[in-house]
Amino acid sequence: MLSIEQIRSDAEAVRAALIRRAEDDDCLDEILALDASRRAAITDGDELRARRNAVSREIGQARSQSGPPDEAIVAEMRDVGRRISELEDLVRDLDARINDAMLALPNLPHTSTPEGLDETCNVVLRHWGDPTELDFEAQPHWDLAENLGIIDFQRGVKLSGSRFYTLHGYGARLERAIISWMLDLHGGEHGYTEVALPILVRREIMEGSGNLPLFADNLYHDEEDDLWLIPTAEVPVTNLHRDEILSSDELPLCYVAHTPCFRREKAAAGRDTRGIKRVHQFNKVEMYKFVEPDTSFDELEALLGNAETVCQRLDLPYRILQLCAGDISFPSAKSYDIEVWAAGSQEWLEVSSCSNCTDFQARRANVRYRPAVGERPRFVHTLNGSGLALPRVIIAILENNQQPDGSVVIPEVLRPYTGFDTIPAK
Repeated sequence: MLSIEQIRSDAEAVRAALIRRAEDDDCLDEILALDASRRAAITDGDELRARRNAVSREIGQARSQSGPPDEAIVAEMRDVGRRISELEDLVRDLDARINDAMLALPNLPHTSTPEGLDETCNVVLRHWGDPTELDFEAQPHWDLAENLGIIDFQRGVKLSGSRFYTLHGYGARLERAIISWMLDLHGGEHGYTEVALPILVRREIMEGSGNLPLFADNLYHDEEDDLWLIPTAEVPVTNLHRDEILSSDELPLCYVAHTPCFRREKAAAGRDTRGIKRVHQFNKVEMYKFVEPDTSFDELEALLGNAETVCQRLDLPYRILQLCAGDISFPSAKSYDIEVWAAGSQEWLEVSSCSNCTDFQARRANVRYRPAVGERPRFVHTLNGSGLALPRVIIAILENNQQPDGSVVIPEVLRPYTGFDTIPAK
């Protein structure tokens, strides 16, 4: 959430930043008008309370000196009381309307975020490794995996409908191995604390991360209990320290979590319908940081480096994209994507998005820290990054490491976890 003080004091800068994101800036005029009405109502209420307090003292003195107060003054005070109550109701209504309008505003792009209104303006910063070239006709993963008997698309559809699949044998063991290895890597070498999280959360938890109210159509919802299936572990981790004041000695707090993720993918209707590139349920390992504001952009580079290490250890060629202002996510101020090369389908696949959300999510979840004893609390900065998302990692491993006979060689780093070094051809 943005700061109302920022909007109030520098509305034109906020407006310009929203335009950079290709967002409608008309809502700022509404917010400023509501804020002006709220402040006027608070001022009127304060003046009436001061008047009531002064008259109450006069009435008390009159009672002690000359008997009952003037009926006109008593009637006036009753009217003042009613007016104060009306103003309090008005302030509560305006607070709710301002809050609703503020929840719809995205974070503002950082000055280092490139200009551009859509993904065509994203900037390729660097490559690691050369895209895999096979000296035989490579199979896309949907054919390769079915021939190996490790992914069953038909039974996934039978169980749950389109964009679902089942993993079998070597496929299920491979996914479990990748998850365990990534958790050990981030929890060991990279210093993150592993957490196990609920995958159903309350509405305010979704609001805290920035998924509600705007993205309800892309979420799965249990109406009876008003619980929401998480689209990413970022949602519950953002709220782990909700309504807390941390000490500066605790920061940075770095967490890693594996969860299933659930997305309705309404915006992707008709896109990437083959294979497991875009599905409704998938596994992901998520990295998350709560940090001091002064260090957050350095921490973003470190977070990106942690995600890159995963790709390098798996020997997956990748490229780093810096996202332009029009393509960063709703809560992000600056983002990088990591895309790995898949030799069978001949495309770059996003496996991680690493973002600095500055204090945007912290305001929504009310996560603060005290810089020093006696100082006023400040909002932390939050960062998140996939470390990595499983389906597309599996795609890249299968397609890049396939052999002429249809078998697949497992990356060396995973073999202690899989217990096998090859998925044999049938």
